Amino acid sequence: MPAEYEISTDPSRLDVERVHRFLSNEAYWSPGVAREVVERSIEHSMPFGVYLGDEQVGFARVVTDRATFAWIADVYVEAGHRGHGLGKRLVAAMLEHPELQGLRRWMLGTADAHGLYRQFGFEGVTRSERFMARESGAAAAACSEG
Repeated sequence: MPAEYEISTDPSRLDVERVHRFLSNEAYWSPGVAREVVERSIEHSMPFGVYLGDEQVGFARVVTDRATFAWIADVYVEAGHRGHGLGKRLVAAMLEHPELQGLRRWMLGTADAHGLYRQFGFEGVTRSERFMARESGAAAAACSEG
């Protein structure tokens, strides 16, 4: 990674407008997400910003109890800054963070970055029904009607 890029967990450095713009307009997992939702998600998780000088060019966050579990979310590097190993560096920074050591389980969801996460030991969990999920919205509403 070129020396001019830096990763920080200081929430005061985040360009929340820029994060919101990317998540709502470019990320496949959060089209149209409201700014208030992005703000609340950052407030209640551990954010990681990628910076080139004072310009934020990437982001990720970890949702965690800091004792047993962590969920990696909203990982991105802006298109103009890809190809410098920043995604790999960002994942490493999360996994190596001092407050996140000794956790029993790390999880994430991805549709297109399996190769990146496999480099860090992540594997698919769909081979069993041990892990379950609940989606909000129409599916959840349909269940409550029946």
